[in-house]
Amino acid sequence: MDFSSTHSWDSGYLSILLKSFLIWSFTLLVCLLVVGFPIVVLMMTIGSLMAIVLQSILPISAVLVVAGTIIGGTLMGILAAAAMLTIKGVHPQDVTWLTWLRGDEEVASDSVFAACPLTCKIS
Repeated sequence: MDFSSTHSWDSGYLSILLKSFLIWSFTLLVCLLVVGFPIVVLMMTIGSLMAIVLQSILPISAVLVVAGTIIGGTLMGILAAAAMLTIKGVHPQDVTWLTWLRGDEEVASDSVFAACPLTCKIS
């Protein structure tokens, strides 16, 4: 009986960690694709130059090596950052700039129409 209660606590804690890790991975990937688009363009430019240089040394697999290095490095960076945030205990729900992830809707201000000061008092 004691083993089953300890096991359920461990699996619950592990599921929370896994959920946090997956949410952080998704969030960081989306942020890289949307906000980091200039960085992606810069990485691809450098990668294509590296492939041209490596073409003389590795004539068949230069593009494959460079593409694998860029994609693998990017994925490993995203997964390492997600793991670090998960291990530190930062939950995505606690981050203020991730309101789109929580589904909260922020209303910036109420709409004030230009004609309202002229027509609002007319009844």
